[in-house]
Amino acid sequence: MALHEVVGAFAPDRRFTIKWPNDLLCDEAKLLGVLLERVDDAVVIGIGVNLAHHPEDIGRPVTSLATLTGSAPHPRDFLDALASGFAGWLGRWRGEGLQPVRTAWLAAAHPIGTALATGAGEGLFDGLDETGALRLRLADGTCRVIHAGDVFLI
Repeated sequence: MALHEVVGAFAPDRRFTIKWPNDLLCDEAKLLGVLLERVDDAVVIGIGVNLAHHPEDIGRPVTSLATLTGSAPHPRDFLDALASGFAGWLGRWRGEGLQPVRTAWLAAAHPIGTALATGAGEGLFDGLDETGALRLRLADGTCRVIHAGDVFLI
């Protein structure tokens, strides 16, 4: 089960979209963020999800599962679903490579052509390259590949 599907199981009447590289949104409000850090030969993954509360007045829309559904899931229930979904996708990545992960990510992402602002400039979301890097279509028609950085919907 993909991350947006895990969250969707707790809020089945909502549609979630992924914003590259690491945010899960509902109606353009951030619900969840993922951080990756490489340590030697390992990757440490941190996932922050707003279950019961979310910050106010931070200059961008944010939400929580409690706000979306009227109640927050028990953290253990959410963690169990998250661990199961993560294990499934980790197994697919190890067995099949990046392509199925990339395909599922694109299916859940904001649409091609979505306007984005990055540290490298503004442009339109043009998908992911074969490594998972963001393709940003610039106004002059060229494409810039972005491997890391902040991305904002505009």
